Amino acid sequence: MAKKDYYQILGVKKDAKADEIKKSYRKLARKFHPDVNPNDKTAEEKFKEIQEAYDVLSDEKKRQVFDRFGYYADNLDINSPYGASYGAGSTGGGAANAGNYDFSGFNFEPGGSGGGSSSFRDIFSDLFSGGANSRPAREPEPPRAMPKKGKDIEIPLALSFEESVTGLTTNITVNRSEQCSRCQGAGDTGGAIVTCPTCKGTGQVQRQGGRLSFAQTCPDCEGTGRRREPCSLCNGKGVTPKTEQVKIRIPAGVDTGSRVRIPKKGQGGRLGAEPGDLFILTNVGKHKFFTRKGDNIYVIVPITVPEAALGAKIEVPTVEGKAQLKIPAGTESGQKFRLRERGFPSLRNPSLRGDQFIEVKIVLPRVISEETKEVLRQFEKANAENPRRAMGLE
Repeated sequence: MAKKDYYQILGVKKDAKADEIKKSYRKLARKFHPDVNPNDKTAEEKFKEIQEAYDVLSDEKKRQVFDRFGYYADNLDINSPYGASYGAGSTGGGAANAGNYDFSGFNFEPGGSGGGSSSFRDIFSDLFSGGANSRPAREPEPPRAMPKKGKDIEIPLALSFEESVTGLTTNITVNRSEQCSRCQGAGDTGGAIVTCPTCKGTGQVQRQGGRLSFAQTCPDCEGTGRRREPCSLCNGKGVTPKTEQVKIRIPAGVDTGSRVRIPKKGQGGRLGAEPGDLFILTNVGKHKFFTRKGDNIYVIVPITVPEAALGAKIEVPTVEGKAQLKIPAGTESGQKFRLRERGFPSLRNPSLRGDQFIEVKIVLPRVISEETKEVLRQFEKANAENPRRAMGLE
């Protein structure tokens, strides 16, 4: 175990009072707590280091040992002939090998003095021996509530094709939560320490994963099995349920799978932390003749043989109504025309817009009379053209 300056870690002087140490610890623990810094390994290691420093300096006996030797270890050997062997490299074979510490200033005999009011043996016997002076192991402290941002909420929303083009403003009902007004998100009001009701004091809860059952650390007591008596308003959750009408604005141009963020309308935070966000997941319905590709719109429009052969001006549908399209003479089936900026607005840049592409499809006339048949025969004679000649066919 490497040497650490616990005073430096907590940012206090060596003569700091207990309340100063506690105040500094709480400030640092709140800053580096994993819940405040999710997925930050550096902050997580710093939090563990702060916890270790406070564990030693908040304990009068442990602090006394640390002040004398600048070091504290949990694996002290009190059965050594020298009272204790200490730290990395300690062999317990003699004063020269006792963890490389100089114990010459201490009297190891009962009743002896060694540079202070308590003997070396007295300190370590109080801390680590099983005798009458040993202090019983402390019960694990309930976890201290820390600020925690609320979780996000995701709600699906169905839109028509037209609504995805123009955008939509509406109100939806959201079942969310908000910080408890009684305990301010702490989950308790500082009352008595009780057995955790969630895990019944075991520190673990059973979870079901498919056919398997496995144990997890209790989320309410963080594995200690104890917690302060829960707040009667939120039952220890730190938040209370709330049903709210939330006004949402869906921008023009959304597609199926778009996520629209409404800030701070998710689950409530704890101890002053921000609420989570609300995300609207859009699902756009299909249109009976329009299709979408990116920000462009595609449509197939039928035209007659005379319109294709002679040319014409025709009406075509757009998402904003009707538009005029000029069909040049000799247009073939499958030919495409473009109407600029008649597509979807761009989500990245609303000032830009896609186009609409129109594919024409020539529709053959229905032969409903002998007169029509005769007209077609005369047309064939006047236009004796073989479209398969290029393929070497007669």
